[in-house]
Amino acid sequence: MRGPLVVKRAFSEPLLLLAAFGSILLATTTLVALTMYASSIADAGVRRTMETASFRQTAAAVSAPVTAETYPKLDRAVRARLAAAYPTAPQISTSFRSDSYAMPGQERRRTPELLRFGSYEGLDRHAKLVSGSWPAARDDVVEAAISLSAASATGFKPGQEFTIVSRLAPRPVKVRVSGVFQLDDPYGERWAGEQLLSRGVERREFTTYGPLMVSRDTFVSRFATSVNATWTAEPDLRALTPAQLRPLATAVAEVGGKLKEDGCTGCVVTTRLPEMLTQLDTASLVARSTMLIPVLQLLLLAAYALMLTARLLADHRRMEVALLRSRGAGTARLAALAGGEALLVALPCAVVAPFLGPPLLRLVTALPWIESSGVRLTPSPDLGTFLVSVGVALASAVLLMLPALAGARRTYVEEQTARGRSGGRGLIERAGADVALLVVAALAIWQLQRYGAPVTATAGGGLGIDPLIISGPALALLTGGMLGLRLVPRVSRLAERLTSRRASLAPALGAWQVSRRPLKYAGPALLLTMAIAIGVVSMATASTWRASQLDQARHQAGADLRLSGPADGPELGTLGRGTAFAGLPGVTAVSPAFRGQVDVSGEDAVLLGLDAARLGQVFQLREDLSAQQVPELARALAAGPRAGGFELPGRPTSLGLRLTADAEVPLRLVLSDALGVWQDLPVGTVKAGESAVELDLRPLAGRTGKISYPLSLRGIIATPPQEGSASVTLTGLSADGRSLSPPPVSVKATAPSQAAAGFAPPAAQGPLPVVLTADLAASLKLAAGQVGKASVDRRVIDVRVAGIVERMPTALPGQRAMLADWGALQALELTSAQPPRPATEWWLAAAGGDASAARAALQRAPEWDVTAVDQRELAARLQDDPLASGLQGALMLGFAAALVFAALGFLVNAAVAARERMAEFAILRALGVSFRQVFGLLAIEQAFVVVLSLAAGTGLAVVIGVLVVPHIVLTGQASAVTPDVVLHIPWGATAAVLALVAVVLFAIVAGLARNLRSQGLDIREVQ
Repeated sequence: MRGPLVVKRAFSEPLLLLAAFGSILLATTTLVALTMYASSIADAGVRRTMETASFRQTAAAVSAPVTAETYPKLDRAVRARLAAAYPTAPQISTSFRSDSYAMPGQERRRTPELLRFGSYEGLDRHAKLVSGSWPAARDDVVEAAISLSAASATGFKPGQEFTIVSRLAPRPVKVRVSGVFQLDDPYGERWAGEQLLSRGVERREFTTYGPLMVSRDTFVSRFATSVNATWTAEPDLRALTPAQLRPLATAVAEVGGKLKEDGCTGCVVTTRLPEMLTQLDTASLVARSTMLIPVLQLLLLAAYALMLTARLLADHRRMEVALLRSRGAGTARLAALAGGEALLVALPCAVVAPFLGPPLLRLVTALPWIESSGVRLTPSPDLGTFLVSVGVALASAVLLMLPALAGARRTYVEEQTARGRSGGRGLIERAGADVALLVVAALAIWQLQRYGAPVTATAGGGLGIDPLIISGPALALLTGGMLGLRLVPRVSRLAERLTSRRASLAPALGAWQVSRRPLKYAGPALLLTMAIAIGVVSMATASTWRASQLDQARHQAGADLRLSGPADGPELGTLGRGTAFAGLPGVTAVSPAFRGQVDVSGEDAVLLGLDAARLGQVFQLREDLSAQQVPELARALAAGPRAGGFELPGRPTSLGLRLTADAEVPLRLVLSDALGVWQDLPVGTVKAGESAVELDLRPLAGRTGKISYPLSLRGIIATPPQEGSASVTLTGLSADGRSLSPPPVSVKATAPSQAAAGFAPPAAQGPLPVVLTADLAASLKLAAGQVGKASVDRRVIDVRVAGIVERMPTALPGQRAMLADWGALQALELTSAQPPRPATEWWLAAAGGDASAARAALQRAPEWDVTAVDQRELAARLQDDPLASGLQGALMLGFAAALVFAALGFLVNAAVAARERMAEFAILRALGVSFRQVFGLLAIEQAFVVVLSLAAGTGLAVVIGVLVVPHIVLTGQASAVTPDVVLHIPWGATAAVLALVAVVLFAIVAGLARNLRSQGLDIREVQ
């Protein structure tokens, strides 16, 4: 009997039960999808990070001194410990470097050129043979392969045999060159510690060539005389899961200690993997915790929408329940009926939701800005998914039956008495609970702003999700909406007074109705307010995140394309690099730059030198980071010291100097090219009397580079003798044999300091204009426009603060920095008789900001030895990080669900309210009120709810956005963003969404009015 009664009772209210079913199904499906999404994004983020991790990040190297006798046992121990540390055995290779040998024929020289042997297990997987064959182990001769760069420098060829002798032992070694190879990526991270192997030659105190690569067995038997061996483990971590991150980090970090327990006291383990895995685990936890914010907001909204529907259902059945109670139905019986009805609605949702979640996720990941990240989520229902679904469904069933249980104790007379009463203030408002919740929400948001993420340290020393912080935005949403309810009675009374003075009937009746029963409209208003706030906050968060990724890319790159590398190289020399870079396709401006760590009055800072004339084209600074714009900073920097110079006519490739000196003096000539690159050329030691020197300028360009003409002579720098002084005068100058007439140049150097003289008087003098970061300016106690003294690398100079920036582009977070004009820096160095600063970087501007063509050209020229930072490529990489971008999908899913909840709740409330007032509308029609006026009355009432909710929801979203959004936008490594996040609300899209919501809601009102008209509103039928 109970079963059929429950079913019959449920189907007696199809509209409300259908609304409850829709609310529970939407809540269950959306929350199941969000939990699946959070888990899938964490897995995808870890997988993407591991797939794109570089060799330097994942490899682990163990180095130890070995001999031919100790190597076998140590090799077994190291390989066993490394294999045990990883989930799957890594690929382990060994490498060796021998002692130095004198080059053939130079054994008796005091400073001979040197040659080294080496071995690298698996070298054939990372290099290709140019000629010959890979070396084999032989007893009579040592077979060795040599790199192409080393072969070019030494002249060795395949098949060539020679005998060399170690500098430490007189035993000769007979060598045969078996082949020449070329590394696939000579400048890659794998060879970062193998400079000799990648370059073929090292020029230091001794010039060293090689290494000649031999087989491992040959090296161990012939060259392992207390040399250093390195074991490198390359793990395959593409299948790593978030749960394995911490254990793997711990296991790898313990390898060194376990090797020492095995007796290898000299073993040194070098790896960045534990640090990377720990950081990735933290980022994964933060990403999941941040995605809980929209989950909790949606939970709150779903719970309120369901309770609103349940309250309507309970109100509609108040008299029915009272009659059942008067006829003997007890509380248990009524609770069983309410519970059975709730389960009848909720259980089907629990079964269906896990299967609806994956298609819903596919729709979310199809959004353009999420699809562009390349993340493809293919989750499938599992036990955890069904547990979440059942839990949400059961909680929804409890919420659905609670109002029915609350009214199950009233008698029929009590219900009749209470039916006509309606206060102007709700229980929560009367109790002041909304104010108390405001305090809790404020505390949660304050903690979020303080910690910067919903993850804090636990009592056990680990990391965990802080429930207070994670619930802060949801609590703020509820509190703001509840505080907004206090406006409903006041605004309705004001509207009543205004409309009562007008002759129109509908506005006056509508305002009077809302003013008479404000609590009837407070529920739908709060639901709409929270839904609109969730939607606007979601759009603002997604827009802010995308804008922040672009800001980070601009800040880290500094320019459209930034190139770094050695200032000089065999392919492109000092004066050949700029010409090559300026000729890259799409490049519109280029500036040489210097970057280096300097000491500024006791503070460690980055010194950045850029050409002020090109600063406006290449330098990218977000507007809010400085009170001055980039053009203003450029003009201020350009007003600094300028060195004079003597411009050389034509395109000379050699210079002839005639000099007169009164003592021997080492001399250097300083010149610059058309791009502003300065270089000092060693003239050599000028002897006393007259002398002539010829300087070849072609090596300055490198093998394939071209000098950017015209060249200008800037000055000469003289180094004094150990005691006394020396003077030198330039008496003649020629370029490619053609005599020139430079201004007279003479310099006198007195021990112990160097001296310099320019080819022309300085074009401008005065303090050095600099742009400082705010923290460095505060340390120096200087404000914008002030002149003061600063010690730069222990030299005190006068500086004028041309501007102050909060963050300097390309500087690391929290790093102090100083920006100066490139030419002014060089003039300062020349005045101090210091060599010019090298161009360690090149900043390039590209047409339309697109440097892809230039990047492609650089990839075709690896011999140029440059590292490129492309702003657009960097922005794409930041936006493609699943851990950083995962919040967007959760927000969009929550946003869509919030709007559906709002529309569904509004529809149910409006339909029930209209049905309950059928008699009232029929009486109005009988009194002569037209249907248009009845529709106007209904429209005015609902418009009050809609307009108030849209305005309050938008205002609440702005407040929450300002307080919360900048603190939940983090990097993919879960660290604070540099530069600081700026809230970005897409007002155009927001207005469009609000207009769409208003149109949908008013369409619902129009549909209800049409339904009322179709029923005729006859008073006799209603009665």
